[in-house]
Amino acid sequence: MGQDVEALKRRLPLLEYLRQHNWAGQPAGRSEFVGLCPLHEETRPSFYVNTRKNVFYCHSCGQGGDLIRFIQLSRHLSFRQSLACLDSQITPAVGTDAVLEQAAAFYQQQLGHYPEAVRYLNQRGLNDPALIGELEIGYAPGGSLRLHLTAQGYSFDLLRQVGLINGNGSDAFYQRIVFPLRQGKHIVNLYGRSIGTAFSHRFLPGTKGGLYAWEKVRHCSDLILVEGLFDYAVLRQAGFHNVTCSLGTHLNADQFLELCDGPRTVYLTFDVDANQSGQQAAVQLALRLSARGITARRVLLPQGHDPNSFFVEGGNTQQFQSLVEAAQP
Repeated sequence: MGQDVEALKRRLPLLEYLRQHNWAGQPAGRSEFVGLCPLHEETRPSFYVNTRKNVFYCHSCGQGGDLIRFIQLSRHLSFRQSLACLDSQITPAVGTDAVLEQAAAFYQQQLGHYPEAVRYLNQRGLNDPALIGELEIGYAPGGSLRLHLTAQGYSFDLLRQVGLINGNGSDAFYQRIVFPLRQGKHIVNLYGRSIGTAFSHRFLPGTKGGLYAWEKVRHCSDLILVEGLFDYAVLRQAGFHNVTCSLGTHLNADQFLELCDGPRTVYLTFDVDANQSGQQAAVQLALRLSARGITARRVLLPQGHDPNSFFVEGGNTQQFQSLVEAAQP
């Protein structure tokens, strides 16, 4: 049983689980993040997550442990109940593949019917119809997915279990650009980017899977790694095909192992933001990669930019290539 528990925890790292539940931790040194404790009310951050050990500790309430322990405390469950809860979140249910494919196809069909969604893509610098189609980008207007999928024969319980609808029956994605996340041929999750005032980023419950579009770039000896899917999309549009995306600055175990599966140089192209969290994460990741024999270089964009904004505000392919060539260890 011990081996099964460890395997379960490796499939969904603690930090990734917390972020899926809207915990906003910030880097606090090598392999550590800190934020407000989710287990009690507080105003000063005292909850630390060690990503190397995959454990947490709160210096205020004194609670600590691994992912299973966190679920026990946060949901008031027994050990076995916590295992079952975690397993249900990361083990695909019967019909999950098919319903996610149907949802993604429905969202793709909606995109062209909503000018505000197309306008948002254009504002983010994405205007190549062929690439939009290749990436299977869609739009969730909200209020119509449930009716569409139940008409296809999918049960309310399955839609709620997958996370496509919430507890009161409403669509989980509302006014969001949608990217399907595939692992091999199978969709493992959907990412929704709000075009309105709602919380910017949203995933369905469960794992994000490996690096985005990994099968297309796993052979590359030089690889550009970005944080976000719009970063990925504009680089592809600019002619860079050796690019992948980690969907955030913290890589899960599968993503890290993918980067380390052969000799290569990884160009870490994370946000250059005011609080330096992107660059701090890049430094930490570079050290981890170097320890595994992988060459890592940091691409330093202008202050306040990510790859998406760099191109939106006038940057071009040649200028970005120059930044890659000037990347620092």
